[in-house]
Amino acid sequence: MDPFASIADLAEGLRTRTFSSRELTQAYLDRIQRLDGQLNSFITVTAEQALAQAEAADAQLANGSAGPLTGIPIAHKDLFCTQGVRTSCGSRMLDNFVAPYDATVVERLQQAGMVMLGKTNMDEYAMGSSCENSYYGAASNPWNPDRVPGGSSGGAAAAVAAGLAPIATGTDTGGSIRQPAAFCGISGLKPTYGRVSRYGMVAFASSLDQGGPMGRTVEDLSLVLGAMAGFDHRDSTSTEQSAAELDALRSVRIGLAPERLKVGLPTEYFQALTDAGLATLLDEARRALEGRGVQFVEVSLPHTAAAVPCYYVLASAEASTNLSRYDGVRYGYRCENPKDLNDLYQRSRSEAFGAEVKRRILTGTYALSVGYYEAYYRKAQQVRRLIRDDFVKAFESVDMLLAPTCPNAAFGKGQLVSDPVAMYQQDIFTIPASLAGVPALALPCGFSEQLPMGLQLIGPHFSEQRLLGLGQIYQTETDWHRRHPQLGE
Repeated sequence: MDPFASIADLAEGLRTRTFSSRELTQAYLDRIQRLDGQLNSFITVTAEQALAQAEAADAQLANGSAGPLTGIPIAHKDLFCTQGVRTSCGSRMLDNFVAPYDATVVERLQQAGMVMLGKTNMDEYAMGSSCENSYYGAASNPWNPDRVPGGSSGGAAAAVAAGLAPIATGTDTGGSIRQPAAFCGISGLKPTYGRVSRYGMVAFASSLDQGGPMGRTVEDLSLVLGAMAGFDHRDSTSTEQSAAELDALRSVRIGLAPERLKVGLPTEYFQALTDAGLATLLDEARRALEGRGVQFVEVSLPHTAAAVPCYYVLASAEASTNLSRYDGVRYGYRCENPKDLNDLYQRSRSEAFGAEVKRRILTGTYALSVGYYEAYYRKAQQVRRLIRDDFVKAFESVDMLLAPTCPNAAFGKGQLVSDPVAMYQQDIFTIPASLAGVPALALPCGFSEQLPMGLQLIGPHFSEQRLLGLGQIYQTETDWHRRHPQLGE
């Protein structure tokens, strides 16, 4: 069994009885045990549960009740609640937290017959762009272990890139699916805000968080998105989606009539691009799509430069509110022998939260405080609307946008840890789509100095089917998504 096979190919192998789900699952579990010491991409491996789920999937495959995803292994980012399995969020605060229920995403993929291999490493509470902020240690990039895999879904991206899992779930608040996908040379989709339920997904910034799939091919993303998306009455921000719409997401086809597509190139993104190698790769991607009849025009997103400061005010403000629930009383870490209630609060939070989480809580609390709310939080909300309006206006003249995902290839471990502002600038090309709530698809587009580079396609709200369709066309014209690292075994 090829650990780098697409889930579409693995599903075909299961249907034809070339191998069983138990054999497939065991192969990935063996590979995790053998290789993850080099990557630290998993926090928890659920081998016993995975094999039990695989046996149940084999029974479905045998009796003809299996679906297209039955028996396919998957890894979940460790902020999706999983019943009976630790959900840590990469934090000491939740090191002992075992959720009593499954997140909607986990529940739906389990109902589709998928097999959970375990929970992947991440920046603490999804706050980071390098997967270095985890209580369980930094994850490594499988293309070069001295480089970061990106964040916050760095463990998920590294696991898929290294062939430790064929597909994984991630979350994207300001780029946390797309940036690690680009750094690790895989594909990743941030869906439209509201497309995927946030129920059971531990909150960082509630108006921005969105779950999505991370995999090798666009077709794989399509299959998994169709299973995980849909309305959920337990999430008030979830949107109504018809069965026909979800079926269409699962069955993206190459015959998209690309000659009718007009794609915009955001001037502000390309002006900010300083990596000559990435600029060349993006130009090659544009030419490949032009060969399939796609028309490109320049467009302007004039408020792009304000996106990063806007995001870090809003996301930090929401984080300060969401993380106030971790008080050492109800669940999570509790300090030893507190003197009184204030001591319990202060020491529990001081001892259990990492430096980046504390930084954002303090920033957010300041932005929401009396005397500063109007100057910072309210102003940032107004800027967010302007950024959203930029996208709405651009999509009046183009069907979607093509842009870089990141300003550079994966940087070295420790390189930006002492410079938070430089770290935040890693999200310069991903944050605007998050603020606007629009979908964005990251795709591998080549290599620079033997490290993967990525592009992203950004579309109007609920245009995932079109984004995935164009992404699939791109992957029929290139083979970047078929490249994989050679880990020393």
